[in-house]
Amino acid sequence: MKAPSLVWFRQDLRIADQAAVAEATQEGPWLGVYVLDDAVAGHWCMGGAQRWWLHHSLTALQEKIAERGGKLILRSGDTLDHLRDIAEAVGARRIHGLRHYEPWWKDLEARVGKTFDLTLHDGTRLAPPEGVLTGSRGRYRIFTPFWRALKEQMPPPKPSAAPAKFEAPTASLRSEPLKAWKLLPTEPDWSGGFSGWTPGEEGARKALDHFLPRLDRYDHDRDMPSVDGVSRLSPHLHFGEISPATLWFKAAARSRANAEPWLRQIAWRDFCANIIDIQPNYGDAPGRDAFGDFPWRTGAAADKDFHAWTRGRTGYPIVDAGMRELWATGFMHNRVRMIAASFLIKHLLIDWRRGERWFWDTLLDADYGSNAVNWQWVAGSGFDSNPFGRIMAPLVQSPKFDAGGYIRTWVPEIAMIKGDAVHDPYEAGLSPPGYPRQIIGHKEARARALPAAQSR
Repeated sequence: MKAPSLVWFRQDLRIADQAAVAEATQEGPWLGVYVLDDAVAGHWCMGGAQRWWLHHSLTALQEKIAERGGKLILRSGDTLDHLRDIAEAVGARRIHGLRHYEPWWKDLEARVGKTFDLTLHDGTRLAPPEGVLTGSRGRYRIFTPFWRALKEQMPPPKPSAAPAKFEAPTASLRSEPLKAWKLLPTEPDWSGGFSGWTPGEEGARKALDHFLPRLDRYDHDRDMPSVDGVSRLSPHLHFGEISPATLWFKAAARSRANAEPWLRQIAWRDFCANIIDIQPNYGDAPGRDAFGDFPWRTGAAADKDFHAWTRGRTGYPIVDAGMRELWATGFMHNRVRMIAASFLIKHLLIDWRRGERWFWDTLLDADYGSNAVNWQWVAGSGFDSNPFGRIMAPLVQSPKFDAGGYIRTWVPEIAMIKGDAVHDPYEAGLSPPGYPRQIIGHKEARARALPAAQSR
C-alpha cells in the first residue's frame, strides 16, 4: 500500500476546487491537519472576530471531510513539531498544501519544505501573483496595469468538484477538541450580531447564490450603504471556503461583461497578495519613504479621539454608523470603510497603523494583504494610493451615497430624524439626546491636515 500523505490546511478550508485535497486523494490515503499556531504570525496572529469564524469554519470542514470517510486532525502549538509527530505516526513523507503569500506562511513553508516533501499548489488567488509580470518581467506596483495583465491570463483553470470519497490512514491519532481552543468569546459574548453569518463551504455557496441575482446592479449598488448591494463573500474568501476561480466562472456565466466591476474587486485581492509578496512588512511599514517620519498625533488627546472613533462616537453619523456596524457584526460596508479610515487618518491625524490593527481585530474578513494595502491607499503612503491631500468629506459622502437608512440602522440616537438632517443633525439645528457633537469640524481638520501633507 502506498504511504499516506498529509494535507496541511490553513486559510483554505474547503474540499471543492482544492488542489491539495484533489492531488492527495488521487495518490491514496491522506490525513488532514490544521494547527493553531499563534506564534508563527507573531503580532499578526488572528484577531478576535477571525477566531469566532475559524471555530465555525473548522467545525464545518471536519464534518465535510468525515462524511467522505476522511479525517481532520486539530492541534495547537508549533506547526513543525505537530507535522513531524503526525507524519511519523502514520508513515507519511509527503505533505500537500495550498500556497500562501503572508510572510509568516512563506517563512513556515520554507522550514516545512526542508523537513518534508512539501508540494504546494495554487488556488488561493486567481493567478499566482509572481506570474503577473510587466513586459520587462518586473512586478506591478500599480493596480490598473496589474489588472490588465491579469485579465490576459483569465479565465483561471476551471474549478473542480469535491472528491466523492476519501481514504484515511487507520492509525489512531490525538485530535484536540475545538472547544478547548476557546476561540468563541464568553465573558462577555460579544458575538450576538454575528448570527447572520454562516461560516464554512456551504455558507460560502449560499452567499454566492444570494448575491448573483444582484450582480448586474453591483457597479452602482456597491457604493450605497443602505442597499444590500455587496456580496459579503470576503470572509469566506479569506478563510478559503470558496475559490476565486469558482467566483470568476459563476459570475461570468451569470452576467458576462456586467460581471467585470465585481471581478475587478476579486482581482484587487490578487493585487494585495502581489504587494505583500514584494514587500512582506507592508502591514507595518509605509510603501513610500516620505511617510516614515509623518507627524502623526500622539498622546492623551489623540488616544481619546481614537477611542471615540472605535466606539462610533465622533459626531459624524456616517463614520459612527460604520464603526458600530463593525463592532456588532464583524463587517463594514466597503464605501464606509474608506470614509471611516480617511476620517481617522486625515481628520484626526492618527497613524493609519492604529486603524489597521483595530480592523485586524474586529473584521471577520481581516486579510493581511488587503487590510494593509487598503489602509495605505487611503493614507497616501502606499505604492498605489490616494494622495494624502485628497481629504474625504464625510458630510458630503453621506448624502451623496444616500446613507440615511444605513445611519438610522446603526445610530439609534438619531434614527427618528427625518430627511437629510440625519446626515448632520447639529448643522440642521437639532440636538439629539445622547449623540455627541463633532469632535472636530471638517474645515478645522482640513486646515490641520494639509500642512502635514505639504511637508512630505
